[in-house]
Amino acid sequence: MSAVFDRLTQLFEQGHARDVGELMSDSRFADLDRTADAAVLIAVTERPDPTVLLTQRPRTMRDHPGQVAFPGGKLDEGENAVEAALREAWEELAIAPEHVRLIGTTDRYQTGTGFDITPVLATVPHDLPIRPDPREVESWFECPLDKLMDAASWQRNSVFWKGAEREYLELDHGGYRIWGVTAAICWNLSRRIAWFD
Repeated sequence: MSAVFDRLTQLFEQGHARDVGELMSDSRFADLDRTADAAVLIAVTERPDPTVLLTQRPRTMRDHPGQVAFPGGKLDEGENAVEAALREAWEELAIAPEHVRLIGTTDRYQTGTGFDITPVLATVPHDLPIRPDPREVESWFECPLDKLMDAASWQRNSVFWKGAEREYLELDHGGYRIWGVTAAICWNLSRRIAWFD
């Protein structure tokens, strides 16, 4: 066992055993005619100062082009969220499932573009050889978990979208703009795991 895995597992179990109040969601903007179940892998590196693996999607992709994302995608027929997250992490970054130490699934996030996303929290070795698939990943990077879990890191903005004001969070890390769905999933997870308590 690693210290990061043990601590995250304990905080995860404590956080999911209590009510944390309202979490972020775009469900009111969801296109109900175009819904799909999806999953993402929140892969935390097992190092003294843990980081989270993130990707930038190619600008040619149909959904969320150019955005920073967790490895993930739609569930294939017969898959559950964990299976899909592991498959996508392998396809996108060559993270073999046997290197992933699962902690659990956290709060689902419904996007305004019709995806119902289940985030899967896990840890991975810090020295994994990452090999991105250029068809699905323009680039990849690591962001400190401390930064993603700190409410003070995030800037709150709003935009008029689909006939209403939509609030969203964003932060910059090394020239990467982390916002939208990825930011909201991080925010919701930070409410659950209370990383700084």
